[in-house]
Amino acid sequence: MSNLHASYLKEMGITEWVSREQGSTVPSIPAIKSAEDSAVSQAAESSVRAHWWFFGAKPQGDTQLLFQNLIRVLGLSSQEWSWKLPSDDLSKLTMPEDGAPVVALAFGGPAVQKVTGECDPLSQLRETILALSTGNDDEIPVVASQDLAQVVGKPKEKALLWQDLLLAKSVLQNI
Repeated sequence: MSNLHASYLKEMGITEWVSREQGSTVPSIPAIKSAEDSAVSQAAESSVRAHWWFFGAKPQGDTQLLFQNLIRVLGLSSQEWSWKLPSDDLSKLTMPEDGAPVVALAFGGPAVQKVTGECDPLSQLRETILALSTGNDDEIPVVASQDLAQVVGKPKEKALLWQDLLLAKSVLQNI
């Protein structure tokens, strides 16, 4: 496994990754794009597979680094995800024009409660597919997870975050 891949996984608290398809221990993680590479890869990004909406406090510092590593590990292009604030007017959220499926991941109890309207604590909302109603007769599946700031530096919490990401990926596969 390359040092770059290992550092991404280490940041997420993952010590070993086994690919189900190939049986190898090397994850498929895209290289970091420079500004110069952006124009070249724009055509490749035009075929969006799905959209990820992330809700919570905007990550900064170590939390931002953790979030960037999440995006890299998920292999998402810049057109496949967006950050949304729970305080945004949720009725103005619109589905992507390309018709790609959408999944939302809400970081932290307050964000999950605001986005979904649920009153239960985060511990009861995790590992459940919740829903975000956009007001346009569209319901977006929402996966609840810990606040990223609480996960930084805690490998056991990162493992729970990873489980939440896997749940969100499985939701996309079933849409």
